[in-house]
Order: sequence, then structure tokens, then C-alpha cells
Amino acid sequence: MTALADQFQISIDWRAERALVSGRGYCLLLDDAHVIPFKVTAIKYRKHDATGEHLSAKKINHNESGVINISMAEPIPVNAGDVFDIVDAESGATLGVGVFEFVLHRATNIRWQHLTVDKKARAELKQQRACCIWFTGLSGSGKSTIANLLEKRLYDKKLHTYLLDGDNLRHGLNRDLGFTEADRVENIRRVAEVARLMVDAGLIVLASFISPYEAERLMARKLFAQGEFVEVFVDTPLNECEKRDVKGLYAKARRGELKNFTGIDSGYEPPTNPELHLETVNQSAEACVEQIMALLDLN
Repeated sequence: MTALADQFQISIDWRAERALVSGRGYCLLLDDAHVIPFKVTAIKYRKHDATGEHLSAKKINHNESGVINISMAEPIPVNAGDVFDIVDAESGATLGVGVFEFVLHRATNIRWQHLTVDKKARAELKQQRACCIWFTGLSGSGKSTIANLLEKRLYDKKLHTYLLDGDNLRHGLNRDLGFTEADRVENIRRVAEVARLMVDAGLIVLASFISPYEAERLMARKLFAQGEFVEVFVDTPLNECEKRDVKGLYAKARRGELKNFTGIDSGYEPPTNPELHLETVNQSAEACVEQIMALLDLN
């Protein structure tokens, strides 16, 4: 029986070298033509290669099988047992094969509630254009310094802002997360959703996070309307970040005392097409702020 829903449990055979992790976005390929974005909302379990035993997992690795929950932006009609390819959202490369198992009950019980006061009205009340300014770069690149200076400039112009800082959120909202790839993905997913809500409230949101993976920055961008997401790449070479090392984190990582540290034993994927590329070695934080203000047409 065909079901129309936007959340499903599926079984998968994963073929990509890079592991599937919860919170990351991929695409379904139906009928060799219909490409539908989806997000992994939970990894239920992976299967033991030899016995088929259900094992707890935070990711599904190359040539592993498992069962996951997924969510899509809009309902689609499917049948239990329908087979599909899983493809990369950007390149279209095949990553694995999936089979629909069943519709999740939550998919049929939740509806969007229409609200009378919308984002446009909230922003107009504040006399500003709501947006999210997303700072990405290595630890020590200067993201937080620039974001902090920028917020002060916006505040002086009597604009309504909020700064979401990576370290600060790990004291509360994300205090349960570590620094594995799966936890980093979930960290950015939560932050992006919070930023989206704040932009919906009419605010100018400044988000300062290493956000090392291109896939998660793309996921964050897709939550916003055209022109609402401004990606700022704070580009500082690794050796310069290590020289600064205000928190002593690079030194710990070099000694092996801090695992999964971006730039040392965990990779950083530079943005390919940010709205603004700031090279900080030869310019001050204040000069960087001036470039952002000019980009926002707020000078």
C-alpha cells in the first residue's frame, strides 16, 4: 500500500568510504531521475557482518549495513520494500542502497501550524533585514574576535542581534556532545536550527563555529531563504593559528592529549564559494569587520 509521508525507517547497505552519520544530509534517487534531499535523524543500529546481530552505532561505515530513520522536507509516496540509491547531495555520486521499511508514526501526527505574525513582520518591527552571518575557520583563526567586534558595530547602529559562539553553546545546548565526526555534525545541526529560529524572529544572527565539514555548512544554508545566509570564511593558515594558540589546544593536540582536533588529527574542508573570504594574516580584525559591514551594505 502506497503511503504519503516525510519520515521513514529504512535499511541501508553503505558503500561510500566516508561513513554515514546521523544529522548529515543526503539524497534519494528514485526511478533514476527523481532526486529528493533527506536528513538522517537517527541510526537505529548496524548489523554484524557475520551474524546479522543488531549493534549500537553512531555511524555506518564502508561496506556495513544498518537501519536508520530519515526525514524529508516534504511528503513523498512510497511503498514498503521500495529500493532506491543514496547519492551525494553535491556530486550525485552513489553512496549506498536503501530500502523503505515503514512510515514513522510521527510523520502522520504532526502538521505545520500557521502563524499570523511572520518573519517579515518581525524584521520590519525592528527596522532591519534578518539574516545569519556564519563564520567558519580553524580554531584560533579569529572568528570569535571578528564576530564580537561586528556585533558591537551592529549594536551601535541600534540593530537587533545575537551571537552564537561554539564554546558558549557547549556549556549548555551542546554540552552532551564530544568532537567525533558524528557529534560535530549534530553540533552544527542544532546550531543551524537555533539560528534559523532566531532569523525567523527577525534578528541578525552571528554564528561562530569551526564547522569543518562542507556538508554541514550546506545543510545550514538550506535552512534559510535566498540571501539570508552569509558564509564568512575566516582564512588563517594552520601555522599562524598554532602561533596564537590562546587556549593551548594545539599544544595539547600535538602532544596527543586532545583527540579529534581540527587541523591536527581531524580535517577541515575550506568553503568553496563563501560570500566573503577574509585572509587575516595581513589585516586586522577591525578591517575584516569593515568588509563584512560593506557586504551587508551597513556602512
